Amino acid sequence: MVTLDLRHVASPAVRDLLHLVNHPDFDRAQQQIERLSGCTEPVRLTGQTTTVDTATGEVLRSYTSSDEPTGSLLTTCGNRRASRCPACSRLYAADTYHLIRAGLSGGKTVPDTVRTHPRVFATLTAPSFGPVHNRPTTPGGDTRPCRCRKLHDPTDALLGTPLNPATYDYTGAVLFNAHASALWARFTIYLRREIAARLGLTQKAACAVLRVSFAKVAEYQKRGLVHFHAVIRLDGPDGSSQPPPPYATVAVLTKAARAAAARVRVTVESDAVGDRELGWGKQFDVREIAAFGTDAEFTDQAVAAYVAKYATKSADASGTLDHTLFCRPCQGRGATVLPHGTPLPCTACDGTGQARPLSRLPVARHVRQMIRTCWELGRLPEFAHLKLWKWAHMLGFRGHFSTKSRSYSTTLGALRDARRAWCTEQARTHAGLPEPDPTTTLVVGRWDYLGSGYSPGAALLAAGVWHRKEMERQFIAEGGC
Repeated sequence: MVTLDLRHVASPAVRDLLHLVNHPDFDRAQQQIERLSGCTEPVRLTGQTTTVDTATGEVLRSYTSSDEPTGSLLTTCGNRRASRCPACSRLYAADTYHLIRAGLSGGKTVPDTVRTHPRVFATLTAPSFGPVHNRPTTPGGDTRPCRCRKLHDPTDALLGTPLNPATYDYTGAVLFNAHASALWARFTIYLRREIAARLGLTQKAACAVLRVSFAKVAEYQKRGLVHFHAVIRLDGPDGSSQPPPPYATVAVLTKAARAAAARVRVTVESDAVGDRELGWGKQFDVREIAAFGTDAEFTDQAVAAYVAKYATKSADASGTLDHTLFCRPCQGRGATVLPHGTPLPCTACDGTGQARPLSRLPVARHVRQMIRTCWELGRLPEFAHLKLWKWAHMLGFRGHFSTKSRSYSTTLGALRDARRAWCTEQARTHAGLPEPDPTTTLVVGRWDYLGSGYSPGAALLAAGVWHRKEMERQFIAEGGC
């Protein structure tokens, strides 16, 4: 064992790492961290699991967290955001890729014949709430100067920010984000109606011969507004296992999607800010998805990779934060109510409900004003149901980043169950246990949440694991072996 004088080591993280390295069971601690593949915020659990043969009463295997060097079992956080955990977000992106790809070319319980169904890739954008700095292009693809007469670089911080913040409609932008999910829901309704109308059928008759399946992800634009990328497919009435009728073509689906997007409207009534009618922007794009192996831009593989990339992003891609701003002790109410009904100002947020002053947020001016608008609108009674104070860090958007229809393909839960079963089988084989009989084998366990995150020294080890694995992936991607 290596003995070092830790008094001369200045960094607490390095001192903790040296303590961990000199632990008698350091190999097991390192093995746990390696198994997490560089997860940045693992969940620490305490408890035990016992596998018993109910026929004989024999204990086949027993595991307790107290046997671990740290006294706890580490599991991955499972966060999909790349800004919070690159390792878990990569796994989420891989699952999303296989989910989207299965609905395009088959696999994962979806038949291969699904690739012959009519399929399009649609993008629904937000309308304009005021001119912003951008990089317009000519019909030939050359970049033109912005309205401010400057030619912005792709990394210019001004891109997406208003040309005149004083006249920019921040209220409309926040309300659009807050109602984006409702706009999508109405789009799917109008899409089915438009398809039926173009086929000369009633909606009931159309449902009897075909079904609309889809999968979508949300993406933040640089101006802080969400837009949706969606894979839309026509199936038979039983779903992916059955083709639609021959007259339900890509052309019919494309025209119906354009008409449906133009029809969608959501009316917001407010005495404070006035009534507003929200809809999609004019930049609606829909293209046919070609089969894999063709020279087309939108193929099965390309679309799946494109959608998976945006599934791990969040609002921080537009320069905002990846964590909530409301005060957790008072749940954003700004006061703590005693049992007899007397309100007391929250000491954590000084009664404002804001866990951190907006003026101190490390964000750009445009993003800060979006967050401030969320907070101000959230205090109005007519917008209380939107809980904008809770979703201020998301600039008002409160929907799921990735959704799909029931019959599109497999589910993320099914993919995770399959991975969990595989890991369990690998652990059983490694431990030398016989294959369990499900009729006589009983697993009894109790686990409690202990906390999250590493110790400072373990965090350094985890960062090293992630860096090594990332370098290995890049090496393989560049043609290494």
